[in-house]
Amino acid sequence: MNKSTTIAAVVPAAGVGARMGLNHPKQYLKIGDKTVLEHTLNKLAALPQLNQIFVAVSETDGYFSELSLGGLNITRVTGGKERADSVLNALLAMQSTPPDWVLVHDAARPLVEVSDITNLIEQCLAHQEGGILASKVKDTIKRGTSHSEETVPRESLWQALTPQFFPYQQLLNALQQALQSQVQITDEASAIEHAGLPVRLVSGRSDNIKITAPEDYALASFLMSQQSKERSL
Repeated sequence: MNKSTTIAAVVPAAGVGARMGLNHPKQYLKIGDKTVLEHTLNKLAALPQLNQIFVAVSETDGYFSELSLGGLNITRVTGGKERADSVLNALLAMQSTPPDWVLVHDAARPLVEVSDITNLIEQCLAHQEGGILASKVKDTIKRGTSHSEETVPRESLWQALTPQFFPYQQLLNALQQALQSQVQITDEASAIEHAGLPVRLVSGRSDNIKITAPEDYALASFLMSQQSKERSL
């Protein structure tokens, strides 16, 4: 990595966690003595390549200011209605001094390994193209509604994870174009794909799960304890 290359991280965290059945956003659930969001931000802060972290939260979010984030170079920006809106707001907030590259990571993925993020950054910079962490699909996949209509070959199927890493201007342009065209954007890679640009698949650990449902929270708590044991060996 060129020492002059600047990288900023974006963490969209404006969701309300409706599927968790909570009275507060899921990123403020606690695992151990820290919230999910604090675990996530601490992982990103461990990356020496990052110059700054932008967190997009709801205007009415009263929890973020209560977090223990001392020493972290974090800028709060206003989140949007959808994930793409939140990411775009963060990118626009950087326009006066834009970074070369942007790393976007889900607030509710606290289990990502720093080594996986480092590998993503190194591979993308080496090939000078954007990419995402992903894991090969292991299960048999069926297509259908109420009944199975076919078995989908899984050899070329990947589960998209985060972080996702793209040149700043490329991602800004792709998101603006996709939103203007009313294209459904589920992640940053889908905006880049819509723009006809390459998205490199970089293999990452499959335990980099996103906490979406109550069972995910229980699994994440267990996996975090297992990861702690791995690091202590």
